[in-house]
Amino acid sequence: MTPSPRTVCVFCGSRPGMDPRFLEAARELGRLISERKYDVVYGGGTIGAMGALAQSTIEHGGRVHGIIPQAIMDTEVEGGISDKYGQRTVVNDMHTRKQIMEHEADAFIALPGGYGTLEELFEIITWSQLGIHGKPIVILNIAGYYDGIMAWLKKSVKEGFVVEDNGEILVEAKSPEEALEKIESYQLPKGRYSLNWNGLSPTKDFDQ
Repeated sequence: MTPSPRTVCVFCGSRPGMDPRFLEAARELGRLISERKYDVVYGGGTIGAMGALAQSTIEHGGRVHGIIPQAIMDTEVEGGISDKYGQRTVVNDMHTRKQIMEHEADAFIALPGGYGTLEELFEIITWSQLGIHGKPIVILNIAGYYDGIMAWLKKSVKEGFVVEDNGEILVEAKSPEEALEKIESYQLPKGRYSLNWNGLSPTKDFDQ
């Protein structure tokens, strides 16, 4: 079992989605994270699921660090820095954003989202498979939104593209409460690669 997280990185969309349960899950996750005295690091948006997560976390006494590229910040409805969303760091590019998010995080949760959410999620899964980090990763499958992803994962294991043990790098949860429970009881899969990165990775390993 991995140690309790201190900072949870949440991947989520800048849109609310069509089902009101998506925003409800973002708000509930923010509340529960705050109650557990964890911090949040996320993509820094002020609208959609991002905004709901950040505002809820702050409203319930939690701390939030948003990492947002300048180009995206220029499109935000509330483009300036606002205490409603916690601390924000503006960076030049997407790579720096993800590097900082990964470095600060002790665990990861993916809420429903689009291309960006999936890109962030799968990169962090790949880094775990390669042994770059050993941090819990949970996909929050609200209202069956990620059923297709979970079905693909099972098929990829069956077809031999993912080692069976590594199919458990990503853990599914159906509610915000379960997502945090899965993080706190996470077991590192034994099939992860033991590669020597020679200290070049800018990460802090969850096991250290």
